[in-house]
Amino acid sequence: MTGNQETDFQRIVRLARAAGLPEVTIGTSYGTAALTIRGKSFVRMKEAGILVVMCALEEKEMLIELAPDLYFETDHYKGWPAMLVRLDAIEDPDLTQRLIAAWRQKAPKRLAASFETPSIP
Repeated sequence: MTGNQETDFQRIVRLARAAGLPEVTIGTSYGTAALTIRGKSFVRMKEAGILVVMCALEEKEMLIELAPDLYFETDHYKGWPAMLVRLDAIEDPDLTQRLIAAWRQKAPKRLAASFETPSIP
């Protein structure tokens, strides 16, 4: 890595911070870098260039159908409220929306209700 290039996970952290997601901590999940809310992982790196994002099943199916170049699943994730994101294909505004949605999935109801989604360009 040269100069000021950021890693995939540094990008995730930067976008989560820019969105103002409350009570997010950096940790690990299944041995990979993750973001958590009160000890619950809502996104984690699967491998280089691939992010696991928590997502409601109905939304997951729709997103995979509408944008298969960005979102996909393997057999392991079928039937689970999580999908895979190709980090090299997704733009920051769309990725930020996915981070916010994943955070809302795992955040306590009161905390999620008190969070106002920022306007994303």
